[in-house]
Amino acid sequence: MSLTHYLFNDYPPFDHFFDDMFSNRAMRQSQQLDMFRPRMDIRHDEKANTVTVMFDLPGLRKEDVTIDIHDNILNVSGETEESVQRDEEGYTHRERKCGRFSRSLSLPQGTKNEDIKATMANGVLEVTFPRSGPEAARSRITIT
Repeated sequence: MSLTHYLFNDYPPFDHFFDDMFSNRAMRQSQQLDMFRPRMDIRHDEKANTVTVMFDLPGLRKEDVTIDIHDNILNVSGETEESVQRDEEGYTHRERKCGRFSRSLSLPQGTKNEDIKATMANGVLEVTFPRSGPEAARSRITIT
């Protein structure tokens, strides 16, 4: 049997553990608790030359979701707040769940707003748009 001698400096410092607990990273993670990131699936239909983007938004209604387009970027965002209360055998059980999300994706050049269609059923939002818009006229720039 042999004894091993450890110096105090050989042990990992524990002060970083407490520093990390109150760091900006921990603060950002606590702020993100009220934000969720819904699943987004993208499907291309070659025959119709369209792209369909599906967002899983369980528990949300279409009134809770906003679709904006700015600088050829499609932004889907929403917010929900749900509250449940049960009174049983002399106690009250209350739960609240709230959250917001935002997902963005680039649209093909030349996509017109009237070409974008959105439907929502059973907690699934489907946004459909043409895969490619009309070709922009090519131009050449003269170097001076």
